[in-house]
Amino acid sequence: MAAQKDLCDAIVIGAGIQGCFTAYHLARHGKRVILLEQFFLPHSRGSSHGQSRIIRRAYPEDFYTQMMDECYQIWAQLEREAGTQLHRQTGLLLLGMKENSELKTIQATLSRQGVEHQCLSAEELKQCFPNVRLARGEVGLLDKSGGVLYADRALRALQDAIQRLGGLVRDGEKVEEIKPGQPITVRSTSRSYQARSLIITAGPWTNRLLRPLGIELPLRTLRINVCYWREKVPGSYGVSQAFPCFLGLGLSQAPHHIYGLPSGEYPGLMKVCYHHGNNADPEERDCPEAFSETQDIHILSRFVRDHLPDLEPKPAIMERCLYTNTPDEHFVLDRHPKYDNIVIGAGFSGHGFKLSPVVGKILYELSMKLTPSYDLTPFRMSRFPGLGKAHL
Repeated sequence: MAAQKDLCDAIVIGAGIQGCFTAYHLARHGKRVILLEQFFLPHSRGSSHGQSRIIRRAYPEDFYTQMMDECYQIWAQLEREAGTQLHRQTGLLLLGMKENSELKTIQATLSRQGVEHQCLSAEELKQCFPNVRLARGEVGLLDKSGGVLYADRALRALQDAIQRLGGLVRDGEKVEEIKPGQPITVRSTSRSYQARSLIITAGPWTNRLLRPLGIELPLRTLRINVCYWREKVPGSYGVSQAFPCFLGLGLSQAPHHIYGLPSGEYPGLMKVCYHHGNNADPEERDCPEAFSETQDIHILSRFVRDHLPDLEPKPAIMERCLYTNTPDEHFVLDRHPKYDNIVIGAGFSGHGFKLSPVVGKILYELSMKLTPSYDLTPFRMSRFPGLGKAHL
């Protein structure tokens, strides 16, 4: 048993955005927390790096739209604390066929939740955004609260805040062993730690940590091509021109969503990506063969050619990111079915960044045995066969 002075309240494994917000909430509540990260910070090996992410209230599910209300508040709070801009409101334009069921569901959710939005016919959309070209039958839905989050800045702000609040951030320490119990012992490549609770937010490395603890989640790791496309006239798709983020739903020849953010990260380049990718081993993400042309690039090129005619239809820059997906693309926010002082946050499926302020709050609450602020039914691992029997 560790001496009381060496025993911390919580260890968080994984310093991506979910782990950082979890440690932030713990530290803000006066808990002794250690945040462990296997790579030296900052790094680009996981899912939270890069300069930008989309923030939006537009979701088919009411529960995400409801969670986003508090997320906006916490993002604004962190922005004030850090004294740096972390968010820019641009609006989010959803594109799809008029009869698209997902588009209709999102519009109904926004109406139910009282979110300001606007339905745009093809003609109205052309007037608002003349450099977007629609196919016959396509319409728009504008979530006026949507915008851009500055991802790298947010991670730095959180890591600084954790340490300012008394938490410890230990990077370059890969976890080699977890010993359940009271307390839990976590052994890294550098040293051992003990804590009353453990939160695992390790992205694509989650199952590597969970297998020795007797469970494996149905997680699939995808390598995503993050593509930037050159503007024919610099600034034509930029925030200075009030161009919004966008999300294409069920568009022709694109089985998955296509999304984009106005130019800003790289001068004269707009970020347009395919919300899907190829199976990947996170340890081999940057192998040379990972950089080959793939079908999603061709899908994006067609989309850019047909819908964004003022962009060059060939990507100027390609970067890489990892998604860790669950089968239903909803998160896992739950306790280990056998060890109730081990909490798991996983499967953020390429849409978790914006929701991380509330995800971190929920994981903090679970780790401290508090009543969760939200109904966690959609996020229980018991929804997957053979998992989470403690909740059945």
